[in-house]
Amino acid sequence: MGETWEVTTWERPFDYDSASRVIEYPPLERATRPWQLCAIYPHLKDSYWLSVNYGMVETARKLGVALQVFEAGGYPNLERQRDHLHECVANGADAIMLGTVSYDELSDTVVEIAEDIPVVATVNDIAERGISAKVGVPWTDMGFAPAAYLARQHPAGADPVDVAWFPGPKGGWAHFVDAGFHAALADSSARVVATQWGDTGVETQHIQVEEVLEAYPDVDYLVGSAITADAAIGLLRARGLEGEIGLLATYFTHGVYRGIRRGKVLAAPNDFPTLQGRLSVDMTVRVLEDALVVQHAGPAIQTVDADNVDTIPLEHSLSPARFSPIFNVDPARD
Repeated sequence: MGETWEVTTWERPFDYDSASRVIEYPPLERATRPWQLCAIYPHLKDSYWLSVNYGMVETARKLGVALQVFEAGGYPNLERQRDHLHECVANGADAIMLGTVSYDELSDTVVEIAEDIPVVATVNDIAERGISAKVGVPWTDMGFAPAAYLARQHPAGADPVDVAWFPGPKGGWAHFVDAGFHAALADSSARVVATQWGDTGVETQHIQVEEVLEAYPDVDYLVGSAITADAAIGLLRARGLEGEIGLLATYFTHGVYRGIRRGKVLAAPNDFPTLQGRLSVDMTVRVLEDALVVQHAGPAIQTVDADNVDTIPLEHSLSPARFSPIFNVDPARD
């Protein structure tokens, strides 16, 4: 038997509340023809989507399919992503992999396009209308993981600790993260003293962390996106607060990985973004070739901390250090 990937699937595709099970997923060796795939990302502002890009590029090359990539530049850019959907079609794509900026505001366009070519959801959750398959994990669990870590350190009844919470941009995935975070925190002595919604860009997160540190100088923990953690590491160092305020992230990037190894970040959930990129291309080709194994799959989330950071499978987690985004794969050249 060849290589397999351990992934989670759901009894009712696209429904994270349905029963789940872990399977060994057999990736394709080669596509039957050089399909033209198009991938649309919310942004490439942090290395999370860079790792997704790496997984997609490597798998497209392995399977012998073409890949064109668009990125919207951030979660506020809904109309830019709608334009990218139409551009994929105009460029002759056989299928689209969509990492959406909104849960349901693109559904009308997705349904329209899906009449002609399949649309596969990748990473970010999306309403199921028009979707042929989905690669992703429940983002409620991504928010649950760092709060569960806090709850283990500060169980209900223990001395209270103050937490500043940075869930991400309003709309889309961040609301799922927020729901999971508060669900897990309910069983702890932690109390949220500040919540800052905002785009996961460096400038926005830097400003928001600064605002919280000014307003709540005695806060015990800062919890938020990988970019929040990156911004906080530098700000805490500059203020002489290293070791005084704990940092946790809601997803896993190169910066978070380094932060955990260096003792700057306590923990973060790893949903294996590189594997999600690989799986997205593989499942999209299977949709085109009428060979789907499962309609909805994603890696099993693993919380990473100092105890296990040196044992996680990096090849499925992060892109190589010197990898830069690649926007076109041409099987005729590659």
